[in-house]
Amino acid sequence: MTQNPDPADAVQHAEDDVADLDDVRELADVPAIEVISRAAVMLMSSAAEKLGLSDPDPENSPNLDLDEARRVITALAGLVTASVEYLGPHAGPIREGLQALQRAFRETSAHPDGPGKGPGEKYTGPVY
Repeated sequence: MTQNPDPADAVQHAEDDVADLDDVRELADVPAIEVISRAAVMLMSSAAEKLGLSDPDPENSPNLDLDEARRVITALAGLVTASVEYLGPHAGPIREGLQALQRAFRETSAHPDGPGKGPGEKYTGPVY
C-alpha cells in the first residue's frame, strides 16, 4: 500500500529550498580578490592532499601522487604570479603556502628536480 505524502511536509521542504537559495551569493556579486583567493586555497589544499600531507605518514599515503601534485602546484604558481598585484595583503601568505608546497614536493620526490626545474618554478623562480 502506498502512503500519500503529507502536504505540510511538501510545503516545508519547498520553503527550506527557497531559504537555501537565499543563502547563495551570485557569482557576479563576489569580489575578484575573493574568487582568486578561494581558487588559490583550493589548489593549495589539492596539492597538499596529493603530497600526502593530510595523512600521519605522508610517504605511505594512499593519496600520494606526485604527477598530480606537480600539475596542481604549477597551476597555483601561474595563478599566484598572474594575480599577485591584486592579492594585496593576501599575497604574502599565499606565496608562502606555494613555496612550502614546492619544498614539500622536492622533499617527497625520490629524484628531486634541480633548482628552477620544480613544479611552478618557471613562474616563481627557484625555491630552495
